[in-house]
Amino acid sequence: MERTIFHRIIAHELPADIVYEDGDVVAFKDIRPKAPTHLLFVPKQYVASIAELTPETAHIPGMLILKAKEFATAHRIDGYKLVYHVGRGGGQEIYYLHLHFLSQEKMVEEGAKN
Repeated sequence: MERTIFHRIIAHELPADIVYEDGDVVAFKDIRPKAPTHLLFVPKQYVASIAELTPETAHIPGMLILKAKEFATAHRIDGYKLVYHVGRGGGQEIYYLHLHFLSQEKMVEEGAKN
């Protein structure tokens, strides 16, 4: 397996605008945003794609969705779209499973008052 850019971001070997991190997930701003808030939620456990899921890794997409939901609540984002790209024909560019979080709302930084 060749290490991807996401492996290197998770390992903090490459800079990224990380907005959330815990023991399971890293979330950071997409470098080519398609919406005012465009984040990538990436599991720390490597799986190349939804197409490569196994019974042992089948929980990962749902876990990423829950992390994205919790993030949206914490940052007062009411409306958003969640997208998985699967394979080249599905628009997947980096072969490391990841969830796109897109919202027309700008992210409210933690601690900010509105």
